Amino acid sequence: MLGLHALDFATLAIYLIGIMIAGIWVARKIKNTGDYFMGGRSFGKAFMIMHAFGTGTHTDQAVTVAGASYKLGMAGIWYQWLYLFATPFYWLIAPIWRRLRYLTIADFFEDRFSNSLGYFYALYGLLYFAIQIGIMLLGTGKTASAMTGGAISPELAIGVMTLLFLSYGLVGGLPAAIITDFIQGIFIIVLSFLLVPFVIEGVGGFTGLHQQVPIEKFSLEAPGDPPPGYDRITPFFIVMVVINALVGIIAQPHHMEIGGAGKTEREARVGFTYGNMIKRLCTVAWAFTGVACIALYPNIDDPEHAFGLASRDLLPIGLVGVMLASMIAAVMSTCDSFMVDGAALFVENFYKPLFKPEADDKHYLTTGRIVALILVVFGIIIALYFTSVVAIIRLSWSLVAFFGIAFWGGILWRRCNAPGAWAGLLVSALLFAISGQTIINWESLGIYIGGLNWELPYRYVLYITGGFAALIIVSKLTKPQDKERLDRFYTLLHTPVGQEHKLREAGIKVVLE
Repeated sequence: MLGLHALDFATLAIYLIGIMIAGIWVARKIKNTGDYFMGGRSFGKAFMIMHAFGTGTHTDQAVTVAGASYKLGMAGIWYQWLYLFATPFYWLIAPIWRRLRYLTIADFFEDRFSNSLGYFYALYGLLYFAIQIGIMLLGTGKTASAMTGGAISPELAIGVMTLLFLSYGLVGGLPAAIITDFIQGIFIIVLSFLLVPFVIEGVGGFTGLHQQVPIEKFSLEAPGDPPPGYDRITPFFIVMVVINALVGIIAQPHHMEIGGAGKTEREARVGFTYGNMIKRLCTVAWAFTGVACIALYPNIDDPEHAFGLASRDLLPIGLVGVMLASMIAAVMSTCDSFMVDGAALFVENFYKPLFKPEADDKHYLTTGRIVALILVVFGIIIALYFTSVVAIIRLSWSLVAFFGIAFWGGILWRRCNAPGAWAGLLVSALLFAISGQTIINWESLGIYIGGLNWELPYRYVLYITGGFAALIIVSKLTKPQDKERLDRFYTLLHTPVGQEHKLREAGIKVVLE
C-alpha cells in the first residue's frame, strides 16, 4: 500500500488522524489575534521546551546532516551544529524577546528604528518563512520517496503533509502548534535515534563500521577538497559559523513567539535553551547514520536520500511506519508555527497599519488565516523549484545575519540609529553578494557578473565586520535617534516581566501581558 506494509500504513494513519484531532481540539480556545499569534503568553516550561525543540528541528535537518556526513564524514554534523557553541548564550538571549513584549521581530525594527525598516523586515520574514517551509517539505518529500521505493513521489508527500498541518494550523494558530509540537517532539526524538542500532547491526557492529569506512570520515574536520555544494570543514569554518549564528539568531523571524509565548522570562529561558540542547543530541545520531551509510550504500547519486534508504532497508515492519510518522511530525511541527508567524508579520506590520487600522479583531484573524494559506503555497513552489536542501540552508544562514547586525546594534548601543541600521544591513548584503561566486546571472538577457568566489567563512568575516563598521560609522555621522523613542524602547527592555504596572505608569501600552 503506497510502498508500505499494511502494519506500517496503519501506524502512520493512526498518528496522522490523532495529531489532526489534537490540533483541531485546541482550536476551540482561539478567541482573538493574541491567542492565534502568541498563544496568550500562557505556556509553561514543558510546553516551551518541546515547542522550541519541535519548531527548531525538522526532517530536512536530519536529511541534510545525514547527506553531508555521507559526503564529508562526521564533519557533516556542522551543518546543524553551527549553533552548538552559541546554545549557552540562549539563556541570556531568550528573555530579550519576552521582555520586549512584541508580537513580531518587525515590531522591534519599527519601534526601535523606523516604520520603513519594520516593513522591510516583514518582507524578509515572509520570504524567510516561505523558504524554510520549502526546505522542510523538500527534505521530507525526498525521504518519504526513498523509504517507499518511489511509490510515494516527493510531490505527493509534500501535498499530503501540507494538507495535514493546514487542517489544524489554520484554525488553531500558535496554541495548536505548541500543543501538537509537544506530541511531535517525542516523535522527532524517536526519528533521531530509532535508526542507529539498526545501522550499527547493518554494517557489522562498530568493528565492521571502522573496517569499511576510512578513518578520516570519523573526524569533525574535513579540510580537503569538498564535493560540489559542500564546504571545507576546518576549525576556522567552525568558529565563523558559530559567530555568524550568534549574530543572526537574535533576528530570526519565529524567535519572537518562541521566546514570547511563555508565561515569564523563566519559561523563555528554559524553553529556548533546553529545547535546543535536545536538538544538539539528536544531531549526533543523524551524522552517525550518514557515516554508516557510506558502508551500506557506497554509490548513492543523491546523498540526501541516505537517511530514507537506510530507514526503508533496515527497519523492521511496523517501525517503518513509526519512522515515517516521525518524519512527518518533524516537518509539521515547524511548518505550522512558521505559517502562523508569517501571518502575524503580514497582519501586524503591513495590513493593520497600512490598510485596515480600525478593523475589528475578527477581521484580522480571518486575514491572518488567509495569509497563512498563501504563505504555504509559496513554500510549496520553492520546494518544487529547488533540488538541494543544503543549498537553501547555506543561503538562509547569511540572510538572517544581515538583520542580526542591526538588531544587536539597536539593543547594545543607544547611539545606533535608523540610517546606521540600514547601512549595516545593506552593506553586509552587498559584501555577501560581491564575495560569492555569482553576483548577477540573467541568462535570458545574456548578463553575467561573477563574484570573488570566496569560501563561506571568509565571506562571513567580510560581511560581519563590514556590516558592523557601516552601522557604527553611519550612526556617528548622522542625527541621533529621537530621545523619546529611545527612552520608551529602553524602558520596555529594562522592565522585567511581571512589572507591567511600571510601563503603564510611564504611558507605554503593553501588548499581551
